[in-house]
Amino acid sequence: MRNESSERQVLPLGDRLVPLVFQQNKRARRIIIRLDHGTAGVVIVLPTRASRDQGRRFALMNKGWIRDRLAMLPPAVRFEHGAVIPFLGVDHRIRHRRQSRPAIWREGQEIHVGGDPALLSERLTEWLKREARREIERRARRKAAQIGREIAGITIRDPKSRWGSCSPTGALSFSWRLILAPRPVLDYVVAHEVAHLKELNHGPRFWKLCGTLTRDVEGARAWLHRHGPALHRYGC
Repeated sequence: MRNESSERQVLPLGDRLVPLVFQQNKRARRIIIRLDHGTAGVVIVLPTRASRDQGRRFALMNKGWIRDRLAMLPPAVRFEHGAVIPFLGVDHRIRHRRQSRPAIWREGQEIHVGGDPALLSERLTEWLKREARREIERRARRKAAQIGREIAGITIRDPKSRWGSCSPTGALSFSWRLILAPRPVLDYVVAHEVAHLKELNHGPRFWKLCGTLTRDVEGARAWLHRHGPALHRYGC
């Protein structure tokens, strides 16, 4: 698990103030800049001996790079009537049903949300989290049984920098946003964390085990590297 703490500030870029977060990470070897697709902000990852002042100076030295990358970010997609969001990698349009009971259901490539429109975003987010738990838990327990391991517990959260984790005690944690990704990608992340129940490392035996639990390790990893950050723009 990553050991990091964060502090939020702002970075002036022309006529706008960009959210700026410092994260101290003991595993980092140098100062790293990455974008937060959810907030259209900037994250400065600091190694143990680097100060926030050093991180801020580093960000100011790279303002041009940051400005260019922020301009390339896809726009945020709010959970509202008419918006299109992926569900297991397939685009679905959100439909609010004012006269319907306060329920949520999928029909074809639409997600219908009944009840008070003011609660649509909140209720859809909770529904997606439940769907993520159902999809992830079913796969995780089946894969754990394959390798003869027990899962201590499963939590569904919204981390910014990782899709899943496995503690030394066998507790698994996953991002609910995996429900937005294609099925093979979600399956890979579940397999990755379940494999850690037996191999708490990333050595050759770990990757061999991971490959027995899911079909396309390399393809899923490539998809996450290229498209994963954009999943954080949904529901902002």
